Order: sequence, then structure tokens, then C-alpha cells
Amino acid sequence: MAFARTVLPALLCLTLTGVTGAPTGVRGELAGVQGELAGAPGGLPGVAAATAAPYDGQVRHESALFNVKGTGNAAAQEFRVEGTRLSRVSVWLGSGASTGAVTAQVRRVPSDADSAIASATLDLAALGGAGAGWVEFPLGDADVTADGTYYLFVQATTTEAGAVAWYGTQQDVPGSLTSWNYDRAYWGGWHAHDTARPAFHVNPTGAERCGETEPCYVPASARAARTAGLLTNGVATEAVLPSFAVGASYVDGSNVLRLPSGRWRYLPDGAAVSAVVEAGDPGALAQIEESRAWLAGCLVPGATAGQRAAVRRALLSMRALLKPNGAFAAGWSPPWEYSWPRDGAFAAAAFAVTGHDEEAYRILEYDARTQRADGTWEARTTLDGSGPPDARKWQLDGNGWVPWATWQWYRAAPVPGRDERLRELYPMVRAAADFAARSLGPDGLPPASPDYWELDTTTANIGTAAPLLAGLNASADLAARLGAGGDAERWAAASRRLSAGIAASFAPLGYQRTTDGKHGRDSAVAFMAPPFNTAPPGLGEALDSTHRALLLPGGGVPPGNDPDFSWGSYAWTASTSFFALAWAGTGEPAKAGRELDWVLSKRNGLGELPETVNGAGLPASVAPLGWTDALVVLTVQALQGAPQPTPPAPAGR
Repeated sequence: MAFARTVLPALLCLTLTGVTGAPTGVRGELAGVQGELAGAPGGLPGVAAATAAPYDGQVRHESALFNVKGTGNAAAQEFRVEGTRLSRVSVWLGSGASTGAVTAQVRRVPSDADSAIASATLDLAALGGAGAGWVEFPLGDADVTADGTYYLFVQATTTEAGAVAWYGTQQDVPGSLTSWNYDRAYWGGWHAHDTARPAFHVNPTGAERCGETEPCYVPASARAARTAGLLTNGVATEAVLPSFAVGASYVDGSNVLRLPSGRWRYLPDGAAVSAVVEAGDPGALAQIEESRAWLAGCLVPGATAGQRAAVRRALLSMRALLKPNGAFAAGWSPPWEYSWPRDGAFAAAAFAVTGHDEEAYRILEYDARTQRADGTWEARTTLDGSGPPDARKWQLDGNGWVPWATWQWYRAAPVPGRDERLRELYPMVRAAADFAARSLGPDGLPPASPDYWELDTTTANIGTAAPLLAGLNASADLAARLGAGGDAERWAAASRRLSAGIAASFAPLGYQRTTDGKHGRDSAVAFMAPPFNTAPPGLGEALDSTHRALLLPGGGVPPGNDPDFSWGSYAWTASTSFFALAWAGTGEPAKAGRELDWVLSKRNGLGELPETVNGAGLPASVAPLGWTDALVVLTVQALQGAPQPTPPAPAGR
């Protein structure tokens, strides 16, 4: 999707057939265009005779028509307008250059700069660098003659090698007027085209504004993330693509999007596809009021306005990812549109701690329905709950995460009726905890299993052992609260065995990824800290040394540094948040705040938290990621001095 990979070759190779049959388009040395006058060789006649038929736009942009880079290249499109005022123009631009400037002028004579009646210059770097899409040029409020003929002139200047092209079509455009290509090296000046029609709008309004039916100019760097935000009506969800998020913002406290035109995009009730409506639309307003009321009915933690804004957005995004049946999608792009028990557990905990009891319990009910007969879970399920989408190997850590999340829900739930609701979930907890207890080997550790990396290991890994410890402790405490003493004793004994195994096999290695010490450091060391487990002796140094080993030059950490598998230069917001939450829970607020600040600094233009951050420091993969949203909520809450409780370890640990 990046411009440099797919569009740029077209800019370098494309030729067009002009009215004389000679090739033109993106070629030519840099030379002077401002000095070309109407009467010079290759010059053009002046203003054409007025006509009543307007021609003020053309939307097709499948071809890179004209190179507009440098003083030797430019292009112009003849147009006519109905009104007498000119406020803005837009063109479909593709740029392989990251720096420089693009100028749009409205001229009376295309070859004469002195005939310009309005002009605007935009900085490519300010647009985000190399990219493609509709670019709007504000022209103030210029006078024009109704039915008069004018010329939209476009030219770019840059010192970079990348091409800059004005896109359009060679297909027939009814009622269109002549376009003009300035290529001094090839044509010797200006050349008229009756077939090539650049994409443009004069005084674009409504759907002609980018971000509605057409993409705004978006830099190639922004396309590292597949999605930029979410629309929802409580049943359906729709992703906001990066090219439709440029210049947009959410209406505060909602998933209604305010577009560059001022109009709104939202997902109407009962619809599966979004609609663009006027600001203040009753249906959109109803959604805004409902989501604001939902937020107002819960806790929104945060020491600063920025933190509270991030938490509000995280909660709204998690709500958009939660389906009516309790399935919690990891993100909203096809590879992420599944429900992982792990991601759902964190979301349930975050919903619970902020007072959203119904949402938390709904996730746990879904877990109960999708638990396998042996007490385990598939790695992920389709959102309708019908089963796994593929043969991906199941992951044992779910047997820890789901009971832990159930315990977190129980501790935060309204006391009236809480035990009765827990009894409905208890068969799920019992099956999960019994399987976890049976899985422990003579060394007290679980078998090798894919962890949150979703990769197999040959020996036990900390990404599975630590969650199972949290889950056994949570299950034992829940059993005791319901008077199931036998269950509580059995799982407490398993917890003591697992705790001893972790202390013997992982602690001496600084809680590296695997017990054989061959697979490096792992951000899952944080799972040994609150709110998952009571921090064992020496965990503080293990957290510090692991973070130092994983820290990337631009900040943030990958899941680990296993020499057999590289995460490259990508930082993972969830893994970075593991450390923030662990430090918040172990009395290191300065360290926690530093990591939290880094994560929050990587929110995109809509305020969404991405899954990863690439080597250039830009959001990648998908945004938002529900797991990171939940971790941010939990961390901000913990830093306010009210962290989630931690399941108690049994006596005799």
C-alpha cells in the first residue's frame, strides 16, 4: 500500500498519448515555467469565451497523468464556475517526495503567473511526506466571474528524487474542457490534451470534500496501520481507514466522526455500513448522547486531562470491539477480527475496574460458552462463537487468564447478587483450574505450550506459567468464597507447586522466556507482578534488567529478544504497557509513568492506540488494539493509587 512501492513505478514509467499522438506525461528535466508567456512558442491563448455550462470537477484518478515536479514541469486544467466566489480547490496528488512544496493557482492564462487571481502553497512534510490522495488548497475568498473560464495550475518543488504527479483519467469525461501539460524538456513548453483529465474540484462541498467518498491525502507512513479508528452502533462495527481519518476527529465522547467538511460519519442503528450526515443529525446525536451517558456512569481514571481523554477513548474502543454475544475482537481488520481469551480477559478486567459490570460479565459468559469440554480454550474463535477459524494450536495461558479475569470481575461487581452470578460462571472456573492443576509436571511447571507470542516453545515458558499461577490463586479464592473448600484446597496446593517450580526454574534466570535459558528475555516477566501475582523476591531487578535488554532506540519494547525469532524494529504497545502496569503495582510510579507516557504518545490522530510502533515511531498494524486499551485503563487506574487487587497466594508459598 505504500506509495513508494505501488504508485511510484507508475509515476516513473507511465506515458500518455496526446492529441498529436506523441507521448507525454511524467518526464522532463527541470527548467523554468514562470517565464513562459502566452505569446511565446508553445504558449496558450487567453481566456476562452464564456459559456453557461459549468465544468468545475472530475473525480476519476486511476492514472498518474502529469508530472508537476520542478520548474520544468507543471499542469493546468481549464474549468468554468457558476458562482462569483472561490474559496478552495482540490487535486488528487501522488508524491514520492517527502519534503518540498506544492502550489495551486487559479489563473486567467495558464502560462502566465501574473494572471493568477488566487494561490496557495502547501508543505509536503506538513502533509505527512510522501503519499497520495486528495489535497485541498485554501484560496481565501477570491472574486471570479460567473460562467467565466479559468485555469487550475499545479506545480511542485522539491530537492528529492521522488516524482510528484497529478492524477486523473484518460476515459471520456462528458462536458470536460482541455487540460494542459507543461514539459519543457519534451514539448518545449505547454501542450494541450483533449483526452487526459486531471482529478480536481473547484469549491468542493459535501461529498466532494475528501474523507467522505474519497480519501484525503495520506502519507505512505500512515498506511503502516491498516485501520485508524472505529465506528459502531452497538451491534455492527466498521473500521475507519487511515485515508478517511486525515483531518477528522471524533465528536467528544462518542464514535461519531467529524469530517474535514464539518459533516459527520457514523454507523446508524441497524446498519452495517456507515453514513455521512449533516452535523447535528438526530440519529448521530442520539448515539453521542448514549455513549456519553455510558461514560458518565462509570469511573474514568486519570491524573491529567490527557490521561482521562485517553482512558475515555480506550473504553469507547473496547466497547466498539465487544459484540452483543460477549465476543471481544482483538482489533477491526480481518486478521484481528477474532476473539482471543487472553485479550477478552484483560478487557473484562478493565471494564470491571471502571464500573462497567455488564460488559465485563458478558465477556466471561462468552468464555463459558466457548470453553472446550476438557476445560481449555481454542487460541481464538470466530466472533459468532461457532469455533476456531483455523487449526492454530490452542494456548494453555487462557486457563490462567480467564479465572483471573473472573476474580477481577467478582471483586469489582455490585455485592447484591454477586455470588449468584459467580455460581453461573463457577463450572467454567472449575474446569479451567482443574486442567491447569493436572497439567503441572513433576517439576511443578506446565508443559511447553504456545504463549502470547502464539509460537511453540520446547520447554515451559514464563508467558504460560505466570498466568496459570494467577489463575490458580484466583480460582482458589473464588472457591473459598463460595464454600467449595475441596476445590480451594486442591487449587491452592497446585499453586504452591507451580510457585515453587517458577522459583526454582525461572527466577535464577531472571524470568527469561523459557527454562532452558535459550530464548532470551520476555516482557511476560511482568506477569509475575500485581495485579496478576504477588511480586516474588528479586522481581524488581528482573523487571529492570529485562526492560533494559528489550528497550528499543525510539522507546518501547518488543515481546522479547529470542535469538530464534526477531520482532525487528517494532515496539509493541501491549508489551510496553506490561512494564508500566507492573511498575505501577510494585511501587515504581516514575518508571510506570515513563512507559505510560511513551505509549500514549503513540496514539494516532484520532487518539487511538495502535498494536505496534514501527522503527520510524509511527503507528502500525491496527489501531485501536483492545488489549493495549485495557492495559492503559488498568495502568492509569493503578497510578492513581487505586490499583486492581491481586489474587492472594495461598499460605505456605
